[in-house]
Amino acid sequence: QVQLVESGGGLVQPGGSLAISCAASGSIVFGAIYTLAWYRQASGKQRELVATVSGSGRTTYTDSVKGRFTISRDNAKRTVNLQMTSLKPEDTAVYYCNIKGPGSNYWGQGTQVTVSS
Repeated sequence: QVQLVESGGGLVQPGGSLAISCAASGSIVFGAIYTLAWYRQASGKQRELVATVSGSGRTTYTDSVKGRFTISRDNAKRTVNLQMTSLKPEDTAVYYCNIKGPGSNYWGQGTQVTVSS
């Protein structure tokens, strides 16, 4: 019954900005017990954790995106957002949202972000 849908991906030039979002439908709610995260998987590479935001609002980022990406959550709207700036070609990947809580671990289908001239 739970479904996560990412949106906002696309093609952007190096140095540009892009925001992607993940919306939850079904029985799940974005409560404090859930940690929200964005992962990404580039072609030929393993999936990596990009950013997380806890129920208390604490955020973490992988070093390669720190200072350029911002993760946020809106529990009322049941969305998690990733604002990306100063994009680099190495940011090109399929981005996946993840919601993890007690006895739950949900994934979206992913959205493609391509950074290229």
